[in-house]
Formats: sequence, C-alpha cells, structure tokens
Amino acid sequence: MVPPQRHSLPPERPKHMPLETILLLFSIGLVGGVWNAIAGGATLFTFPALMAVGLPSLVANATNYLAMLPSNLSALPAYRQELREIGHRVWPLMAYSGLGAICGSLLLTVSDPKLFDALIPFLILFATGLFAFGDLLRARAIRHFGDHASQTLARIALFAFSIYGGYFGAGLGIILLAMVQIMGFATFHMANSLKNLLAASFTILSIGVFGIGGLIAWPEAAAMMVGSTIGGYMGGRCAKYVNERYLRIAVIAFGVLLSGVYFYRMGNA
Repeated sequence: MVPPQRHSLPPERPKHMPLETILLLFSIGLVGGVWNAIAGGATLFTFPALMAVGLPSLVANATNYLAMLPSNLSALPAYRQELREIGHRVWPLMAYSGLGAICGSLLLTVSDPKLFDALIPFLILFATGLFAFGDLLRARAIRHFGDHASQTLARIALFAFSIYGGYFGAGLGIILLAMVQIMGFATFHMANSLKNLLAASFTILSIGVFGIGGLIAWPEAAAMMVGSTIGGYMGGRCAKYVNERYLRIAVIAFGVLLSGVYFYRMGNA
C-alpha cells in the first residue's frame, strides 16, 4: 500500500489562503455551478483550477468532489415527484453505484501520485469523449440492450462506471442516464431524477472515503463550494434561457485542449 504521507498536503502550506486564491476559487466554483446546472462537465476546468492554486493532483481531484457537491444536489428538489414514483426501486441501484464509488475512491487513496499524474491526460480525454459522444452512446445502448435480459448487464455496467465515478468521475452523468433508461426508467424526467440521485449519493460516499483518507483540502473546498452553491442556484434559474449546445461545444473544445496540454507536459517531463 502507498504510504499515507505521499498523499498529504505539503507541510509548507500557509495557514491562511491569500485573498486572491479565495476569490479565484470562488469564481471558478460560481462558473462551475452555473455550467453544471446548464450543460454539465464543469470538472474539466474546476479540477485543473484546484491544481493551479498548488494542490497535488490526487488532493485536487478529491477536493473537487466536495467543492462541486452543491451542483450535484441542486437538481434534486425539482424531481421530488419522480423520485416518489420510483420509490423503493432506487435502493438496489444506489447499492450497486455506491459500492462501485467506494471501490473507486479507495483505489484513488492508494494510488501512486506519479501514476495518477500520468493518467490525468487520459482521464480528461476519456471524460471529454463521454461528454461529446454520450448522447450517441446512450441511444445505441438503449436500442441494442434495452430488453429485460440485458438489465443484469446494465447493473454490472452501473457498478463498473461507478468505480470510474469514485476515481475521477468527469463526464459520467450521460452514462448513468443511459444505464437507468436501460433498466426501465424510460421517461427522461424519471431517468434524469434517478441519475441525479445516484450521482449525488455516490459523491457523498466518495467524499467520506477521501475525508477519512486525508485527501481533501478543506479551505480550498469551502471557497469553491460557496461559489458552486450560488452558481448551481443561478444556473437552475437561467438554464432555459441559455443555448446549451454552444456551452457543450465549449466544454468539449476545452477538454481536448486541456488533455493536449497535459500530454505535452508529460512528453516533456
């Protein structure tokens, strides 16, 4: 097992964050909250922002889960009726996804930081691909695996993708949406309500694992979390007035650019 001190925050960290760092993280969280509420994919720039203020990659990844939690929770109140209709059927799915998320988060806590750094460009590129082609993948999965016999396969896939969700998680929302639709929650609003609940629940479980493992930078998380809370509320109110297509294109372009930057850095390290 990797020694815990390899994941800890540097001892020379200042006791108090500079005001400019607080304002930067608040602003990124604000934009991220709005972005998640409208189009999703905010992790593709909130995670690098946490690294940019000096957090090690593993700590930045774990801290991002807590920082963006409000944007995962903000959509749930709007789906109270759908969640009531789903009722007890949600519990087995939460068990599958929760177990997968815990496995992924535990895997992150014992990961070699150098290995995780090497994986960053691949993870960002994979997340960007999920974000770019998720709707197409979802439609094909439902068309080819939408029968009752395939629901066992869908549950296995839910567990497997939840491991990824607990380890990195960016771009996972569309895949979760496909999984729950294959399982018979066919209407979009019901499927989306369940997707949001699963994402929020395994995010909370991952935060618990990361907190116990000492991977969360609490001051940085708090600064970004305040922004994402406000941004999630603002995004929910203005979502119908914004062209989601252009935002999605921007997220995809930024993800490709960012992965290219990390590949370049890795090649010149």
